[in-house]
Order: sequence, then structure tokens, then C-alpha cells
Amino acid sequence: MPEKALVLKAGREKSVLLRHPWLFSGAIAQVIGEPASGETVSVYSSRMEKLGSAAFSPQSSIAARFWTFDPDEKVDESFLYRKLQSAWQARRELHDDTQTTAYRVLHSESDGLPGLVADRYNEWLVLQFTSAGAEYWREPLIRLLQQASGISHVYERSDVEVRSLEGLPERTGSLAGGEPPQYLTILENGIRYQVDIQHGHKTGFYLDQRNNRAHMRVLAKDKRVLNCFCYTGGFSLSAAVGGAREIISVDSSLDALELGKENMHLNGLKTPSEWVEGDVFQVLRKYRDQARTFDLIVLDPPKFAPTAAQVERAARGYKDINLLAFKLLAPGGLLTTYSCSGGVSADLFRKIVAGAALDAGVNAVVLERLSQGEDHPVALTFPEGEYLKGLVLRIN
Repeated sequence: MPEKALVLKAGREKSVLLRHPWLFSGAIAQVIGEPASGETVSVYSSRMEKLGSAAFSPQSSIAARFWTFDPDEKVDESFLYRKLQSAWQARRELHDDTQTTAYRVLHSESDGLPGLVADRYNEWLVLQFTSAGAEYWREPLIRLLQQASGISHVYERSDVEVRSLEGLPERTGSLAGGEPPQYLTILENGIRYQVDIQHGHKTGFYLDQRNNRAHMRVLAKDKRVLNCFCYTGGFSLSAAVGGAREIISVDSSLDALELGKENMHLNGLKTPSEWVEGDVFQVLRKYRDQARTFDLIVLDPPKFAPTAAQVERAARGYKDINLLAFKLLAPGGLLTTYSCSGGVSADLFRKIVAGAALDAGVNAVVLERLSQGEDHPVALTFPEGEYLKGLVLRIN
């Protein structure tokens, strides 16, 4: 047996045999040796059968994240490079760089490297290390990802609360290639956006909504559109390109709205547009009281429930905004509504929206179910990776 290992309690190897990458602390009977945070350990069943190798995280309830379920595979720089190269090549095959220059390069567990996210913005990579294991290998991962991608400019956005669960401080800053400009101009499905990778949401932009923004072009023709939680105008620009009659975009951030206006100008879009600074809940109530109506409403709120413990409070928020949106729709109007909360399942989200329609007194039908783009893949053995849920609904 190796010097550092985890031995599972009897009967607790089921999830491992199903190749789920997370191992919770309650499943561990014994820690052999004194592995450091993030160090690779072998994992054994209670019968001392080796099940694979994982990154140890002593401060997290997820005590280990599997690198490999092959008992004979060695976790080293060659292993990491193979994973990175495979992920990069898969993304290159997905995208036409003449139309799209920003996308996710590496999606953590779903690409076999738990706790590491890498997004491409033109000739910059933006990395996010969220697990002890990824942090342990951070320097080799940076270097190897540069080799696999051929991109030399690298910035870090590990400014996420989940790092505290791993006993890690938040970190941001340039890792290679100097400081990035204030804004990078990216291309997504032929539309140009200015992106702030240093201070913007997530790693700078909501890349996971790329396909859904493209679909907005089909839905928006000749419609009066209300885009809520609009950020820098992703859905608004797509609606304009799709021929919307008019667009109102609402967000609490004045800076985001100003950038949205600039993005509209950058693309030469002339659709009559209004950019409203305010709390979406309050703005929706004001529009309800004014008896305003819209043909198409977009609800793309921030994460209301990062964990299952916050689901009840989140459910109330989702129901409230969807109820208000249903009341604002003109007859035959469309609602595109999303949840990016990992703690809210697709089934629960549908039930919340159904309850909102019932309370609003409208009959709604589901036209489509939407999810994240293909550059944010979901491993069959890791359903938690499917965090973005969307519905396109029509009221009768």
C-alpha cells in the first residue's frame, strides 16, 4: 500500500464504482499517512481493493475528488497534459473562430480535471481554481495549458466563495503575458462584445448562454422585448440582431448597462432601446402597476441557490419574478426563464414556474427546454455539472 491513502467504510464504495468524482468525508474510515491539502492519494475499498486516485481535501465535506478510476494510472504532468490537450482539441472542433472567439476550454469534473475552469477570450485564457487538488497542481496546470492551447496570455479569476470551503483564499491577477486591457472585444456568433475579464461576472462573460443567445434571434422578430438581469446586454443584442421591435434592458449595475449600450453601438444596432438601472423585482412590479405588456420577456437571474441549503429561499425568488413576468406578457407572449442554481433541479424549477403561472392566472405551455452550451459538457456520471436550466414558454 502507498504511504498516503484513503480507506472507505464498508458499503460506501457504490458511488466510486459508478464513477462519480466526489468522495464525501462521511464515507472515509481511515486516512493513511499525512497527505497535504490537494495531494494525490490512493483510494481503497474496505476490502483493500484499489479504486483509483484522488485529490485530498481535508477541510471540505467533499474530502476527495477523483483524478482517475484506473487503479494503475499515475497522476503526473503527463496525465494532466493528456486531459488538457483532449479538452482543448474538443473545443477547437466545436467552434468556428471566424464567428466565435470566446468559449469554455475546460469544464472541471466533466473534463476530468476537478476544480479547474478555463475560458478562452480571444488570445487570453482565464483560469479559475476551485479545489485543493487543482490548487496543488496550479503551476504545472498553467504551463501545460499554455502548451496545449498555444495561448500565452493567462489571467486568474479564483475570486469565488467556494474556495473557502477548501481552505483556500481568493486569488486574482495576471499569471502570464502581462496585464490584460480594460476590455477585450470578443466575437460570439458574429456579434461583438466588450468583456472585462478582470472584474466582470464569472470569468468576464456568461459563456454558458451562447447557444441560448443565438436562439433569441429566432424568437425576437418584431417583438417588444424585456430583458431582465441583462448584465452587458447579451440577450438584448441578440434580440436586436433578430429584428426585435423595441428592447428594454434592466440590471442593477449601471456599469454593466453602460457597457451594454456600448456593445449595441459597437455592432451598429439601431433598435429602439431603453437601459434601466434598478432592482428587477421592483421594476417588474412598477411595470405591472402601469399595466405595461411585452411580447417576449427574458429572466436570467444570478444564482439564487448555490447549495441545496438555500433552495427554499431561492424558490420564493424564482416564483416571484416568474409570476410578475407572466402578468406582464401580452396574449400569446413568450417567456424565456432560466436558473443557474446548482441546488435547484430541472424538475423543481419547472414546478416553481408552473406554480407561478397558476398564481398569475395564465395558461402556459412549454415550447422548449434549454441548457448550457456544448463547451460546458455534462459527464453522465456527474449530473451536478448540468446546472443551467431554461424554459421557453408561451401563454395562451
